[in-house]
Amino acid sequence: MQTAHGPDGASTRGDVEADPPTEPVGPPVTGGSDDVALPSSRRASGGEGGLIPDFVDDPEKRARLRRMKAVALSFLFGAAIIWIVFLVWERNGGPAFTGYVRAAAEAGMVGGLADWFAVTALFRHPLGIKIPHTALIPRKKDQLGASLSGFVGENFLAPKVVAEKLRAAQISARLGGWLTTPGNASRVTGELATVVRGAVTVLRDDEIQAVVDQAVTRRVVAQPWGPPMGRLLAGVLDDGAHRRVVDLICDRAYDWVRDNHDTVMALVSKQAPSWSPRFVDGLIGDRLYAEALSFAWAVKSDADHPMRKAVDRFLISFAADLQDDPDTNARVEDIKRQLLEHPEVQALISRAWATGKAMLLDAAEDPSSQLRLKVTDGVARFGERLDTDPELRDKIDGWLVDAAGYVVGRYSSEISTLISDTVARWDGPETSRKIELQVGRDLQFIRINGTLVGALAGLVIYTVGELLV
Repeated sequence: MQTAHGPDGASTRGDVEADPPTEPVGPPVTGGSDDVALPSSRRASGGEGGLIPDFVDDPEKRARLRRMKAVALSFLFGAAIIWIVFLVWERNGGPAFTGYVRAAAEAGMVGGLADWFAVTALFRHPLGIKIPHTALIPRKKDQLGASLSGFVGENFLAPKVVAEKLRAAQISARLGGWLTTPGNASRVTGELATVVRGAVTVLRDDEIQAVVDQAVTRRVVAQPWGPPMGRLLAGVLDDGAHRRVVDLICDRAYDWVRDNHDTVMALVSKQAPSWSPRFVDGLIGDRLYAEALSFAWAVKSDADHPMRKAVDRFLISFAADLQDDPDTNARVEDIKRQLLEHPEVQALISRAWATGKAMLLDAAEDPSSQLRLKVTDGVARFGERLDTDPELRDKIDGWLVDAAGYVVGRYSSEISTLISDTVARWDGPETSRKIELQVGRDLQFIRINGTLVGALAGLVIYTVGELLV
């Protein structure tokens, strides 16, 4: 058994399709003859498993609905009273116009009752009687949800419709105008800084360090260094860029020899036999120093010196060996492993994320930091380009249309199915109450119009009948 309602708003009892509640029935949400009590646990938790949305009853809407029902009911009662009065008057020899008024009131009652039935049949069985094609919303909510889902998918999520709406919206032009407004670029930068701070704060340092170790260190270890270094060196040699380095080395070598006469002399004295006279060691040392200084000057000043050519040949050969010689590559790999396994290098890698995180947070927190200033400047310049460059706006709008078209074309069925799936999880009676609360007040005008239009139609029909008699 379930509470149902007649045209006068009084509750009646009758069999309905829904199973009787197995939980204690709580009091109506707002009271009144139009309220159907729901299980208290369902109202509180939103249904089984929390899948049914909580029914939030708006007392103001409920009061407006009750008032509008009373108005519609008063029209029906008014037509009934007029019909009774003028029927009695007509049968007791009343004037001719009583028949016209009686006919109009009679037809008004029929129209009002018919439209009451039509409105009530949307939400429940009228008078609790299971008349076919009544209680449409509780019984047909799944079909309604599927129909609404299909309607939305066909008319709102069609790629052509979405593309037209996006192009008409001129998103890039609006964005450009908004970004050029003073202060908005800084606002965007501030929001980006907030996002960055939140993301960096949420991330766990040990996990990020593990990612750095896996994504960077291991890839560096796995990637051979020899061939890339050989190709790089070969490119440098082809461009002749290494000659500036050779010039610098030659300059430094000449300067060292020129400024270290005593060192050369001491080295000669140390290597000379003990029986050698000291003045002989001095003569030999001076001669060696002069030859070394002359050689260093010749290498420094002569771009075609054989020593320079020998360096070029060595570098060319070394670049080729780095690319093709297995032994050279093996030595480079050994050096690489020794370098990466060095404690100082490992400590530097371990501190990489912490250092980068601290720098990023400091830059995000400080509005005057170079990072934020550059981002703000970049955002502002991007806005100016959007505002003044039609080709860029067309390109960005095209990207948006293509992206939206791809998403809609590929996932429109999943998006529209969200509607039918959500409606399918709703409880039927509760859905009926929810919809009635939202649109029931407007539907009462159907009852009022039915009474008035029925009365007018009855008057016309009765008048035509009288004229034809």
